[in-house]
Amino acid sequence: MIRDFAVLPDGTKVQEVTLKKGGLEASVLTFGAIIRDLKVDGQSVVLGFGDLQSYLDHPRYFGAIVGRCANRTAGGRLTIDGTSYQLDRNDGGINHLHGGSDGFFNRVWQLEQHDKASILLKLVSEDGDMGYPGRVEALLRYTLTGTGALRVKITAVTDRTTPVNLTQHSYFNLDGSSTILDHTLEIAAETYLPVDDQLIPTGEIRKVEWTPYDFRSGRKIRRKAGEEDVIFDHNFCLSTKARETVQFAAALEDSAGERRMEVWTTEPGVQFYDAGMLNVQAPGLGGKPYTHHAGLCLEAQRWPDSVNREGFTSVLLRPSETYSHVTEYRFS
Repeated sequence: MIRDFAVLPDGTKVQEVTLKKGGLEASVLTFGAIIRDLKVDGQSVVLGFGDLQSYLDHPRYFGAIVGRCANRTAGGRLTIDGTSYQLDRNDGGINHLHGGSDGFFNRVWQLEQHDKASILLKLVSEDGDMGYPGRVEALLRYTLTGTGALRVKITAVTDRTTPVNLTQHSYFNLDGSSTILDHTLEIAAETYLPVDDQLIPTGEIRKVEWTPYDFRSGRKIRRKAGEEDVIFDHNFCLSTKARETVQFAAALEDSAGERRMEVWTTEPGVQFYDAGMLNVQAPGLGGKPYTHHAGLCLEAQRWPDSVNREGFTSVLLRPSETYSHVTEYRFS
């Protein structure tokens, strides 16, 4: 089902497409390629809003595809083949975050195709967009599968070498509780990337063992004694490069253990953010405001600030290549 959802201040029309398959139902906006709502057997499992203005007033990437390069780039600076570029510094006026102030999350994607269970969207990012070199064409397909999964497939091509690192930025809450602190999280990562006070990776790749970042066996997200000051907004290292097929990355269970979501991805990293800084008083789905820890993000992606770090995963896309990303959110 397709309907006109809203009109942007510049007159651009935003549409919403509703997908259904088995017990899954997804509502997708052409603005930001946002998953506005995702229901599993009637229960909303993501944070979203009923009106476009709330997304414009609270640009926290709710449900959107972010890029051209997800996560943080130190100083918004990068060098490619000896040429330096300055990106939009939209993170405290210092660093570059999620593609810039007018990144992919803030664009109307072109609706190419849709049916009852899938939608295909396209976005073109021109040379110089937010400071990035090269023209990029990105294709995104959301599919609800017969096995109870939301599948995200993204491809992109460019005419000039440029960073490309796209991710789906939904905030998940599996039972509608006020916080996700009593959800149980498992992350299949032996190492993670420590960050500085600006949340930029320090360059160290540290083992999770004997740290608060060890989620290998599954644990509650709520801080343990002595962990009150721990921040969860880090990349967990799944592999050193993108994989050709999806592999298990993480699992989330609600507080009662009645609903489970598994994340399977081709991407070499997953950014876990527990929304500790979230504080949106506008009514969300169900009429509730979204305050601290109302949801959490599991953003499958290449490692952050890779353009400035030797030994991190490559994010450079060259004209002879095709960027490919597949992530599945499997519910049971």
